[in-house]
Order: sequence, then structure tokens, then C-alpha cells
Amino acid sequence: MKNDKLVPGMILVIIGAIFLLYNFGYLDFHWENFATLWPLFIVMVGVNLLLAHNNSAWASILKISVVVGGFALILFVNFDGHVRWWPHSSYSFNSDSDDENDDDSANNHAKITNVSGKGEFNEPYKAGIKIARINISGGAATYRLADTTSQLFKADTRDFKGQYEFLTRQEDSVYVMDFKMKNNHISSWGNNNNSNSVYMSLNTRPEWEMTINAGATDLNFDLSKYKIRSVELNGGAGSFVLKTGEPLTTTNVEISAGAADVTVNIPKDAACQIESDTGLSSNTFDGFTKNDDGHYETAGFDAAKNKLYIHISGAVSDFKVHKY
Repeated sequence: MKNDKLVPGMILVIIGAIFLLYNFGYLDFHWENFATLWPLFIVMVGVNLLLAHNNSAWASILKISVVVGGFALILFVNFDGHVRWWPHSSYSFNSDSDDENDDDSANNHAKITNVSGKGEFNEPYKAGIKIARINISGGAATYRLADTTSQLFKADTRDFKGQYEFLTRQEDSVYVMDFKMKNNHISSWGNNNNSNSVYMSLNTRPEWEMTINAGATDLNFDLSKYKIRSVELNGGAGSFVLKTGEPLTTTNVEISAGAADVTVNIPKDAACQIESDTGLSSNTFDGFTKNDDGHYETAGFDAAKNKLYIHISGAVSDFKVHKY
């Protein structure tokens, strides 16, 4: 290869490698850096032109250094003042610490991540926690909940261009956790729902209250192992799957969705009543009978000790309730 083609060849090889690694999930970086640091490509080409006829070793080293240094800035620098290293930045948060400098309250603990990559959040379980509430908000992401944990709450995140805020507090007898995606921007590259992902685990000992505010989201929560007092799901477009376990004396599930595919799986012997306000949406309720007041009920609902109440509403969604 002629020396004057060294820089263009390296640029093409590196760009191709970047996109391959990104497509296979081995590389995360800030796409905005391309728009901000594009003059670096002019510098690379300019150095190559200036030294085009210089075949000395120091000239080749300088050319290579400019290319490598330029791409390092593009890939690994976060303009919030954080440096990110390949293949993923990582962060962790364990709120089992007292922050005496908390401006809001000594009982509140918050963590905001401000760098993309991999992260882990842990909230320790305390023996006095009988009722726990988790408030989840954020769109353009994949949410999964299936595993149990000895912690009260655990979340492993992989975020493309988002930040997460985690806040805990005590409200009377309820231990409250807020888990929120902040400053999320939907990517135009690939599948947006796969840009950010959150894998959650909960402790099985408390009774749980859950509120989920999600936009364009792929959500699949297996709640069959937990004692669920209530679930409130507010979603936009996306796919939402909930699997409940046996209800408590009263378990309430309220779902509101725009243009979404919503599936709720309930135990085959659970006593369940569905209230539907779904406009033009389609409904499939397996094993339910519609009564005179317009509600759908399983056989023997009135006489059951423990009852599951489902209220669904939406414009043009597809709602399904199946038994397992």
C-alpha cells in the first residue's frame, strides 16, 4: 500500500469495525460525538496530505497517531466530563448508605447515572419492610422482571443514550423506590426498543405495589413469584406482557395503553373480574363470562376468598387475558 493511502484506508477499516462491533452489542458510544467532532476527519485527511510524500518512519507514526487519537476521542469521551472505555462503561449503586449531606431528607437516597453503558442498582432488604412500592418510568427500552433476589430490589441496565435516577424513601408503612429513565433520546439506528434494557429482580417477602409509566416499550414481567397488591401500567405503543400469581385477598391490575399489544396471564384457578373500557381495541378473554353489568368474570368469582381485579382501557390496542 502506498504511504499516501494509509490514512484513508485506516479510516475506512476503523469505521467498518465500529459499526460491526456496535451491531453485535460489543461497543457503546455517544452518536452525538460524530456530529460534534467531525472536524477531526478533516484533521486526519489534512495531516495525510501534508505528509503524503514523506515516507519516513516518524511521518507514518504521526499519521497513525492522529487517526487513532481522533477515533479515541469520538468513541470514548463523554462531554459531561466522563471518559468511557471500551467495550462498556459501567457503574453501580448500592443505596445502603446514609448521605448526611442530602439536601432533601436524611431518609432519601438518590443516584443519577450520567454515562451510557452497563450499570447495576441494588437496594438491600430490611426485615421491617412489609409493603414495598416500585415506581418505574421510561420509554424506548426493554424491561424484564423474572428472577428473585435476596436484595429488596436489583436492576441490571444497559443504556444507549439514557440516564437513570434511583430514589428511595419511607412513606408511613410503605418502602418506596422510584426507578426512572431520564434524558432518553430515541435512536434512529436499529431497533429503538433494544437501545436500552433493564433486567429487574425483586424480593419475594414483601407485598408489592407497582406503578409503570412507559412509552414505546417492550415489557415482560413475570410476577407469579411475588405477593402483588396492585399493578398500574400506563403505556403507549409497544408490547406489554404481565404474568400474575395467585391473588391476595384483593389484587388490582390496572392497564391503560394507546396502540399496544397487551397480554395478561393469570393462574387457571384464580378468581378474576375484568372491567373493560377499550373503545376500538380488540379483546380476547379466555374462560370469562360477561355478566349483566358488563364485567367479565371467571366461574365462582363472587364466592372466592381471594380475588383478582383487572381494569383495562385503551384506544386501538389488542388486549388478551389467558389462563396458565
